[in-house]
Amino acid sequence: MRPSPAELATRRCQPLEGQPAMQDADVQAHLEGFPGWVRVGDAIERRYGFADYHRTMAFVNAVAWIAHVQDHHPDLAVSYGACTVRFNTHSVGGISINDFICAAQVDALLASP
Repeated sequence: MRPSPAELATRRCQPLEGQPAMQDADVQAHLEGFPGWVRVGDAIERRYGFADYHRTMAFVNAVAWIAHVQDHHPDLAVSYGACTVRFNTHSVGGISINDFICAAQVDALLASP
C-alpha cells in the first residue's frame, strides 16, 4: 500500500545512490495524493501564493529548514507573492520517494489544524 502524504511527512530522507528513479506510474500514483503538485520533466513542483513578500520569505525560510534537516534541497523560484518549489533527486537521475517526503513536509507548513 502506498504511504499517505501524512505518513510521508513523518519520514526522513534516505541516501539513494545507485538506486533507480521512480517509475512513471509510481510518480503519477503519488501525485494523486498531492494536490497542486505536478510533474515537470524529471521533477515535481508546486507554486504557493502569499499575500505579501514577508509571508513569502517566511515560507522560504521554513522550506530551507526542511531542506537542511532532510539534506534534500529543492530549487526555489521566489517572487513578491509566490514561491515555486521544485524537487528532484540528482543521485537517481529523476524523482524519488525523498521528493515526496519533502513535498509532504512543505505542504504541512500551510495545513490548517
